[in-house]
Amino acid sequence: MTSRTNREDPVALTRGRPLGDVVLEMIWRRREITRAEIARTTGLARSTVSEIVNTLLQTGLVREWGDGPSQGGRRPILLRFEDSARTILGVDMGASHVAVMLTDLRGRILGWVERPFPVRRDPDGTCALIAELSGGLLDARPGVREILLGLGVAVPAPVDQDHPEELSPVVLPEWRGHRGLAVVARELGVPLSVDNDANLGALAELWWGAGVGLEDFTFVKVATGVGAGHILRGEIYRGAAGVAGEIGHVSIDPAGPECICGNRGCLTTFVGTSALLDRVRQLAMGYPESPLSQGDPDLDGLVEATLEGDFLARRVVREAASHLGTAIAGLLNLMNPGAVILGGSLMRVGDHLLEPLREAVASRTLTTSVLGSRIGTSELGDRNVALGAATLVLARALASPELFRRNPP
Repeated sequence: MTSRTNREDPVALTRGRPLGDVVLEMIWRRREITRAEIARTTGLARSTVSEIVNTLLQTGLVREWGDGPSQGGRRPILLRFEDSARTILGVDMGASHVAVMLTDLRGRILGWVERPFPVRRDPDGTCALIAELSGGLLDARPGVREILLGLGVAVPAPVDQDHPEELSPVVLPEWRGHRGLAVVARELGVPLSVDNDANLGALAELWWGAGVGLEDFTFVKVATGVGAGHILRGEIYRGAAGVAGEIGHVSIDPAGPECICGNRGCLTTFVGTSALLDRVRQLAMGYPESPLSQGDPDLDGLVEATLEGDFLARRVVREAASHLGTAIAGLLNLMNPGAVILGGSLMRVGDHLLEPLREAVASRTLTTSVLGSRIGTSELGDRNVALGAATLVLARALASPELFRRNPP
């Protein structure tokens, strides 16, 4: 996958890559550019550039768009990348919900739909729901089905990129041997791309959000479980076996609650959604005036109560911030990323979580590692994982433009 942050060094751009791929990605990155600029940047002969551009014009991905600035003499013709030439489906397959997004080739959201669903327990039903929601988005916009580029899916589990549809039997035991995602992609007639949800949240931040312009950062998603996506030198870092980023299964208390992974005291058992709501129930008797002590609490209620100043809610959030800060402090001491970007619905409480979290981090890290890393929240909100799934498809197509030719306009 070619990083958007790579500088346009002529040798680096063209080394080992087909020239048409290089030129297409450059036009996408610049949005508007002339043939002469492409030739100067790549070092290619103008005749070679013209030949490549003429081929790209036939794909519908590039078009001529008015006159560029004159350098003396005849004004050059601008080339523009056509963001609407293809569409992409991005799926956020959470542990307890399915969300599907339709985008263009610039990450613009053309459609969005989300529905709660027991994903962990029902793989057949999950794949049927993804197909249903995807079909609904495509049917709502005439003509987009015919130009669909690919299906990207974010899953709440580690992903082996050599066997991406074989989901982890430890995290998703009911999905063992299940191939339903490949069936959905085949019915849509497009390639399937699958990766871990935190990795794809990080990818979305790198391309479109708080990570734009950063070469090294970590995205931490706090949801039903907790995961991290690492960006190193502008690329997703997956580790030797593809499981890098499982921060939710870092034990912060060996005597703590048992986790689904078999360990005790994992971060997820303290700050995952179920853990937070269990903590609300444990403390409810001491806060009879709290709205959370009435009925069965949910995460939205916890967020709203926190923002409204409820003491019970703020205590639970403050405790979660301390636990999360312990894990993030370890991350900063170990890897020293340029930033830690937090995502997930709990982040809507803002500084009620961030301030105690930063205090916890500062008390557990070397001063130099804290000073070099900023801690903040996602700029993309709850849709960043689905957007990251769509971005995965886009990144792979820009790196291998033959994928664009699967669906000619």
